[in-house]
Amino acid sequence: MAAAGNAAAGFEHMGLDPRLLRAVAELGWATPTAIQAEAIPLALEGRDLLARARTGSGKTGAYGLPLLQHLLRAKEVAQAQAVRALVLVPSKELGQQVTRSLRELAAFCARALRVADLCAHADLAAQRPVLMEKPDVVVGTPGRVLAHLGARNLSLRHSLELLVLDEADLLLSFGFGEDIKALLCHLPRIYQALLVSATFSPEVEALRELVLHNPVTLCPPEPRLPDASRLRQFGVRCETEEEKFLLLCALLKLRLLRGRALLFVSTLARCYRLKLFLEQFGVPACALNSQLPARSRKGKDPEYSVARGIDFQNVAAVINFDVPPSVESYIHRVGRTARADNPGTALTFALPEEQDALARIEDALAGENGESMLQPYKFSMEEIEGLRYRCRDAMRSVTKQAVKEARLREIKDELLNSEKLKVYFEDNPRDLHVLRHDKPLHPAIVKPHLRNVPEYLVPPSLRGVADLNPKKRKWPRQPRSAAKRRGGSTSRGPSNPLQNFKFARHRPKRPTAPPS
Repeated sequence: MAAAGNAAAGFEHMGLDPRLLRAVAELGWATPTAIQAEAIPLALEGRDLLARARTGSGKTGAYGLPLLQHLLRAKEVAQAQAVRALVLVPSKELGQQVTRSLRELAAFCARALRVADLCAHADLAAQRPVLMEKPDVVVGTPGRVLAHLGARNLSLRHSLELLVLDEADLLLSFGFGEDIKALLCHLPRIYQALLVSATFSPEVEALRELVLHNPVTLCPPEPRLPDASRLRQFGVRCETEEEKFLLLCALLKLRLLRGRALLFVSTLARCYRLKLFLEQFGVPACALNSQLPARSRKGKDPEYSVARGIDFQNVAAVINFDVPPSVESYIHRVGRTARADNPGTALTFALPEEQDALARIEDALAGENGESMLQPYKFSMEEIEGLRYRCRDAMRSVTKQAVKEARLREIKDELLNSEKLKVYFEDNPRDLHVLRHDKPLHPAIVKPHLRNVPEYLVPPSLRGVADLNPKKRKWPRQPRSAAKRRGGSTSRGPSNPLQNFKFARHRPKRPTAPPS
């Protein structure tokens, strides 16, 4: 196992092409992350790597920069145009993110380097012209790449020089193990390989034996979550289930939390209930459902099947509407915000029966001095009492039948839009007709009066802060790179609107009961 690299060394001391350094500066990357500091120099030496790195650790840059540097060197030798690098990913979403990141890093040498994304749900024939131009880098899932190899749209045996397996543990858990083995038969005998995984499972170790040759193993020390200067974590103690919904309504409708938010709940039915509840107030929401056919390729584990591997962009806040079942679940959820030098907020709502689970998370994440990383907040419920009847009205509208019909509607839409079922419907048009003309589903009746919050319902302490007409106000934008260099947020509006809410604040080292 490799010793820790010199994390103090900047990108400019790694021997990277000036065009890549310019892109790094444009992205606002001041210093390498832990995995970048260790992986880039070794990868530039041509070593095979097995690296443990979670999503958001800078892992794409850790393999992307040496990959692009390798290709630029190859271009200098004036070799023929060919596909020299292959990046395998477990999902379409991650593939799109990787492609975007590689293109950003290659922004100032885009004429010399081309990156092709094969992850889109398109026919093989539609992607064939892209591959005929022999892009320098191909990004795709193992299944899609193997299909193109079988169709002879792609050839790698005499050209591939660098192979990357991103999120290797997910590649295996999503069922791509056999595809990877079949794909290896189409590769040359000698190539450099980089395997990146959030965990080192026995299956990943077996894949290592299959793909890597005398690799260096990297396990850089990484904080489990960003520090308090970037990630503000709060435990919100609620006495009843209704209080959870009331607080969420206040936070979002009074725009005390601004920007994109991810909400996590304990069950799928509860996910749809929360979605329908928010829609009552005109808050746009979508449910990430791991049981939908389009996502059936992903694992059924409720924590990882949708969220792991997908790098949600610009998430301002994570709200655990229900307390996560474990410390690892909490870390994976909360780790979706405060990314890439941007600040973030995490709130965890806890009922009295959830306090023990929250205390276990606090104990596991406590600092060296025993102080909890989760600051307990007790909102003054009297301040938002005027919203309670609206909250109850919305909750009454979201019945069990409404939740059931919302799930059925989503499944129906998935069936109608399924590429795999297109041929079946062509052969069975009557089934398609029945599906399209089935009785309409009405998940919940949206009451228009709930969409707007009258000013008289806004708590007095928030009347100068709450933004009741967000469409009318435009916050000045600032360049993304400039904001990152200053360590600020790239989102609109005040960075800490929660501080304007009236609350009673406590800082016990080990909170064992709700503050009185």
